[in-house]
Amino acid sequence: MTQEILIAGFGGQGVLSMGMTLAYAGMLDGKEVSWMPSYGPEMRGGTANCIVILADEPVSSPIITSFDTLVALNQPSLDKFEKAVKKGGTLLYEKSTIITPPTRTDITILPVDAAREAELLKNKKIGNMIMVGVFLGLNDVVSVDSVMRALEKVLPERYHHLIPVNRDAVERGRSLVGETVTSLEESHE
Repeated sequence: MTQEILIAGFGGQGVLSMGMTLAYAGMLDGKEVSWMPSYGPEMRGGTANCIVILADEPVSSPIITSFDTLVALNQPSLDKFEKAVKKGGTLLYEKSTIITPPTRTDITILPVDAAREAELLKNKKIGNMIMVGVFLGLNDVVSVDSVMRALEKVLPERYHHLIPVNRDAVERGRSLVGETVTSLEESHE
Protein backbone atom coordinates (compact mmCIF):
# COMPACT_ATOMS: atom_id res chain seq x y z
CA MET A 1 0.00 0.00 0.00
CA THR A 2 1.30 3.42 -0.98
CA GLN A 3 -0.70 6.63 -0.66
CA GLU A 4 0.76 9.74 -2.32
CA ILE A 5 -0.96 12.89 -1.10
CA LEU A 6 -0.72 16.55 -2.02
CA ILE A 7 -2.22 19.07 0.41
CA ALA A 8 -2.41 22.63 -0.90
CA GLY A 9 -3.84 25.98 0.15
CA PHE A 10 -2.92 29.34 1.65
CA GLY A 11 -0.48 29.71 4.51
CA GLY A 12 -2.41 29.77 7.78
CA GLN A 13 -4.93 27.11 6.71
CA GLY A 14 -2.96 24.35 8.42
CA VAL A 15 -1.64 22.81 5.21
CA LEU A 16 1.82 21.98 6.53
CA SER A 17 0.58 20.80 9.92
CA MET A 18 -1.93 18.47 8.20
CA GLY A 19 0.88 16.89 6.25
CA MET A 20 3.21 16.71 9.22
CA THR A 21 0.48 15.13 11.34
CA LEU A 22 -0.20 12.44 8.73
CA ALA A 23 3.53 11.76 8.38
CA TYR A 24 4.05 11.41 12.16
CA ALA A 25 0.96 9.21 12.40
CA GLY A 26 2.39 7.04 9.63
CA MET A 27 5.65 6.66 11.55
CA LEU A 28 3.73 5.72 14.69
CA ASP A 29 1.85 3.08 12.68
CA GLY A 30 5.13 1.64 11.34
CA LYS A 31 4.82 3.06 7.82
CA GLU A 32 7.57 4.41 5.61
CA VAL A 33 6.89 8.13 5.25
CA SER A 34 7.98 11.25 3.47
CA TRP A 35 6.85 14.83 4.15
CA MET A 36 8.03 17.57 1.83
CA PRO A 37 6.74 21.10 2.51
CA SER A 38 6.76 23.97 0.03
CA TYR A 39 5.72 27.51 0.82
CA GLY A 40 6.26 31.07 -0.27
CA PRO A 41 8.10 33.68 1.77
CA GLU A 42 4.80 35.07 3.08
CA MET A 43 3.87 31.99 5.24
CA ARG A 44 0.46 33.39 6.29
CA GLY A 45 -1.59 34.27 3.24
CA GLY A 46 1.01 33.02 0.77
CA THR A 47 0.72 29.70 -0.98
CA ALA A 48 1.66 26.52 0.83
CA ASN A 49 1.60 22.87 -0.08
CA CYS A 50 3.16 19.64 1.03
CA ILE A 51 3.61 16.18 -0.34
CA VAL A 52 3.06 13.26 2.02
CA ILE A 53 3.83 9.69 1.10
CA LEU A 54 2.66 6.86 3.36
CA ALA A 55 3.87 3.41 2.32
CA ASP A 56 4.51 -0.13 3.47
CA GLU A 57 7.81 -0.19 1.56
CA PRO A 58 10.68 2.33 1.45
CA VAL A 59 9.85 5.58 -0.36
CA SER A 60 12.14 5.90 -3.37
CA SER A 61 11.75 9.67 -3.79
CA PRO A 62 9.80 12.41 -2.05
CA ILE A 63 9.59 14.33 -5.32
CA ILE A 64 6.58 13.20 -7.33
CA THR A 65 4.29 14.90 -9.82
CA SER A 66 1.12 12.81 -9.70
CA PHE A 67 -0.92 11.95 -6.63
CA ASP A 68 -3.46 9.48 -5.35
CA THR A 69 -5.16 12.22 -3.34
CA LEU A 70 -5.30 16.01 -3.60
CA VAL A 71 -6.65 18.06 -0.71
CA ALA A 72 -7.27 21.55 -2.14
CA LEU A 73 -8.14 24.24 0.37
CA ASN A 74 -8.47 27.14 -2.07
CA GLN A 75 -9.21 27.92 -5.73
CA PRO A 76 -5.62 28.64 -6.83
CA SER A 77 -4.50 25.26 -5.45
CA LEU A 78 -7.36 23.45 -7.16
CA ASP A 79 -6.60 25.22 -10.45
CA LYS A 80 -2.90 24.42 -10.22
CA PHE A 81 -3.04 20.79 -9.04
CA GLU A 82 -6.32 19.25 -10.28
CA LYS A 83 -4.55 17.72 -13.28
CA ALA A 84 -1.94 16.11 -10.98
CA VAL A 85 -4.45 13.66 -9.48
CA LYS A 86 -3.91 10.17 -10.91
CA LYS A 87 -6.75 8.64 -12.92
CA GLY A 88 -8.93 6.83 -10.38
CA GLY A 89 -7.59 9.08 -7.59
CA THR A 90 -9.43 11.33 -5.16
CA LEU A 91 -9.82 15.09 -4.95
CA LEU A 92 -11.11 16.60 -1.70
CA TYR A 93 -11.78 20.31 -1.72
CA GLU A 94 -12.91 22.97 0.74
CA LYS A 95 -16.34 23.87 -0.58
CA SER A 96 -16.45 27.37 0.95
CA THR A 97 -13.34 28.60 -0.90
CA ILE A 98 -13.89 27.06 -4.34
CA ILE A 99 -15.76 29.19 -6.87
CA THR A 100 -15.20 26.93 -9.88
CA PRO A 101 -15.51 23.27 -8.84
CA PRO A 102 -13.39 20.55 -10.47
CA THR A 103 -14.75 18.97 -13.64
CA ARG A 104 -12.79 15.76 -14.11
CA THR A 105 -14.82 12.60 -14.53
CA ASP A 106 -12.02 10.05 -14.10
CA ILE A 107 -11.47 10.71 -10.37
CA THR A 108 -13.57 10.75 -7.21
CA ILE A 109 -14.39 14.34 -6.22
CA LEU A 110 -15.70 15.21 -2.77
CA PRO A 111 -16.62 18.77 -1.78
CA VAL A 112 -16.27 19.25 1.98
CA ASP A 113 -17.62 22.27 3.85
CA ALA A 114 -14.93 21.95 6.53
CA ALA A 115 -15.17 25.64 7.45
CA ARG A 116 -18.84 25.30 8.33
CA GLU A 117 -18.24 22.07 10.22
CA ALA A 118 -15.44 23.76 12.19
CA GLU A 119 -17.84 26.56 13.14
CA LEU A 120 -20.35 23.97 14.33
CA LEU A 121 -17.61 22.53 16.55
CA LYS A 122 -17.00 26.10 17.79
CA ASN A 123 -13.38 26.35 16.60
CA LYS A 124 -12.67 27.86 13.17
CA LYS A 125 -9.07 26.60 13.22
CA ILE A 126 -9.91 22.89 13.00
CA GLY A 127 -11.16 22.80 9.41
CA ASN A 128 -7.86 21.20 8.43
CA MET A 129 -8.44 18.35 10.87
CA ILE A 130 -11.94 17.83 9.48
CA MET A 131 -10.27 17.36 6.08
CA VAL A 132 -7.82 14.88 7.68
CA GLY A 133 -10.85 13.00 8.98
CA VAL A 134 -12.45 12.91 5.52
CA PHE A 135 -9.17 11.64 4.08
CA LEU A 136 -9.01 8.90 6.75
CA GLY A 137 -12.65 8.01 6.12
CA LEU A 138 -11.72 7.28 2.51
CA ASN A 139 -8.25 5.82 3.13
CA ASP A 140 -7.60 3.63 6.11
CA VAL A 141 -3.84 4.26 6.02
CA VAL A 142 -3.22 5.48 9.59
CA SER A 143 -5.24 5.19 12.79
CA VAL A 144 -7.08 8.06 14.46
CA ASP A 145 -5.22 7.26 17.69
CA SER A 146 -1.90 7.71 15.88
CA VAL A 147 -3.11 11.02 14.45
CA MET A 148 -3.91 12.21 17.97
CA ARG A 149 -0.53 11.07 19.26
CA ALA A 150 1.09 12.79 16.26
CA LEU A 151 -0.66 16.05 17.18
CA GLU A 152 1.23 15.97 20.47
CA LYS A 153 4.43 16.22 18.39
CA VAL A 154 3.12 18.73 15.83
CA LEU A 155 1.28 21.17 18.10
CA PRO A 156 3.25 23.33 20.52
CA GLU A 157 2.59 22.24 24.11
CA ARG A 158 0.55 25.38 24.81
CA TYR A 159 -2.07 24.03 22.35
CA HIS A 160 -2.27 20.47 23.69
CA HIS A 161 -5.53 21.35 25.45
CA LEU A 162 -7.04 21.51 21.93
CA ILE A 163 -6.28 17.87 21.13
CA PRO A 164 -9.76 16.70 22.23
CA VAL A 165 -11.49 19.16 19.86
CA ASN A 166 -9.12 18.02 17.12
CA ARG A 167 -10.22 14.43 17.76
CA ASP A 168 -13.84 15.60 17.45
CA ALA A 169 -12.90 17.26 14.13
CA VAL A 170 -11.25 14.12 12.78
CA GLU A 171 -14.22 11.98 13.83
CA ARG A 172 -16.64 14.49 12.27
CA GLY A 173 -14.64 14.41 9.04
CA ARG A 174 -14.75 10.60 8.98
CA SER A 175 -18.54 10.68 9.42
CA LEU A 176 -18.90 13.25 6.62
CA VAL A 177 -17.60 10.72 4.09
CA GLY A 178 -20.79 8.68 4.21
CA GLU A 179 -23.00 11.78 4.25
CA THR A 180 -21.18 13.42 1.33
CA VAL A 181 -21.14 10.30 -0.83
CA THR A 182 -24.85 9.72 -0.18
CA SER A 183 -25.79 13.31 -1.07
CA LEU A 184 -23.64 13.19 -4.25
CA GLU A 185 -25.31 9.95 -5.33
CA GLU A 186 -28.75 11.45 -4.73
CA SER A 187 -27.89 14.56 -6.78
CA HIS A 188 -26.83 12.38 -9.73
CA GLU A 189 -30.11 10.41 -9.80
